[in-house]
Amino acid sequence: METPDYKPKKGSFLLSEPFLTDQNFRRAVVLLTEHNDDGSIGFVLNQPTKIRLNDVLEDFPQIDCHLYIGGPVQQETLHFIHTVEDLKSESIPIAGGIYWGGDFDRLKALVRENKVHGGQVRFFLGYSGWAPKQLEEEMNLKSWILSPPSKKFAFTPDPDQLWKDILQSMGKKHKLISNYPENPALN
Repeated sequence: METPDYKPKKGSFLLSEPFLTDQNFRRAVVLLTEHNDDGSIGFVLNQPTKIRLNDVLEDFPQIDCHLYIGGPVQQETLHFIHTVEDLKSESIPIAGGIYWGGDFDRLKALVRENKVHGGQVRFFLGYSGWAPKQLEEEMNLKSWILSPPSKKFAFTPDPDQLWKDILQSMGKKHKLISNYPENPALN
């Protein structure tokens, strides 16, 4: 539940407000993986592509994973978050058993050994980034709604419903926002 004194931090979910016009973040849910004086980094959790990981990384063992658009920055780069205990020592802890990055060769070996499945890892092309104090400025403009981290939501099997599902879990005020039509002119 969002509280008035809740500030963005590593692990927070940023939900774009329904009127945000930036197409990169339309009804987006961003997991913040870094937030400090140097700026902020995160990954959009609800922009899956139709491209499967094995379509672009032929030497990666078979895994049931689609690539996601992590954000508009450096979309030629590949990033991943995961819940894999065997990788956590090489990874950056985010919150609640969610980790960022790690030993990619070790991940490949774990997939090859059937110790990791697609529901434990998300791969992103690019990322979302904010310069120092930029996110705070956007928060002051009410561009984002903050929600605490949740492993359940970060790895949901239904990313198309994620924005709405998180808002509905946040209580009455946010349930109303979650039902706002994407295009009010069509109602």
